Amino acid sequence: MSLIKKPLKTRPVCKVTFTLPPAYGVEAEAVTLVGDFNEWSQESHPLKKGKSDGSFSITVDLPVNEKFQFRYLINGATWINDDQADEYTPSPFGNESNSVVRT
Repeated sequence: MSLIKKPLKTRPVCKVTFTLPPAYGVEAEAVTLVGDFNEWSQESHPLKKGKSDGSFSITVDLPVNEKFQFRYLINGATWINDDQADEYTPSPFGNESNSVVRT
């Protein structure tokens, strides 16, 4: 997994690329980025599968100097955190925690 952050000089935006490598414990056919920046929508931010290595990725523009909670949803059923997240915070839904990215 990786999080690559590129703040823009022309606007108060940080381009964040979220990448999930292939074979991350489950056979992924579809991966969605779900977080508080998209109101936890399970459809709005699908990751694209790379042809060369099979990884999934998406780049999202997020406001700078903010913190956002997120998780990956694999095949519409399996939730995972990003092991490269800036921090983790308890989820209000059970024992799980959410990944956090700071921009």
